[in-house]
Amino acid sequence: MNNVVLIGRLTKDPELRYIPNTGTPVSTFTLAVDKGLSREKKQEMESRNQPTADFIRIVVWGKQAENCANYLVKGRLVGIQGRIQTGSYDANDGTKRYTTDVVANQVEFLEWGDNNNNNRSSGGFNDSSMDFPGIEGFHPIDNDDIPF
Repeated sequence: MNNVVLIGRLTKDPELRYIPNTGTPVSTFTLAVDKGLSREKKQEMESRNQPTADFIRIVVWGKQAENCANYLVKGRLVGIQGRIQTGSYDANDGTKRYTTDVVANQVEFLEWGDNNNNNRSSGGFNDSSMDFPGIEGFHPIDNDDIPF
């Protein structure tokens, strides 16, 4: 079984490129995922200048890659579901380098708009006029229509 679920914040804007010959879009970004340390342990690690988060490279393919590149920015909170993929390559200096990436099957945008407007990230989709232009399958809903 190879299944990964992560929630974290982007460390920089996603990079979008297209595969030559096929034109398939692929987007990459790094996700900072909090290690879930106790307050004391986190303060201890910060005092030693040790990271309190893991920085994980994410790869997204297809239309979802274009959506990530168009709508995600540095600092935005996202959820990722995917699989781990490992690989290796020979560097210019002749050494062998090893890679570990998460290939995302699903990317959930957990925050929308500017980071100062957190009512949307907390599930409070109160603005019935909110629209998601250009993203297939997204549309505003009226909370009164939810049966629970």
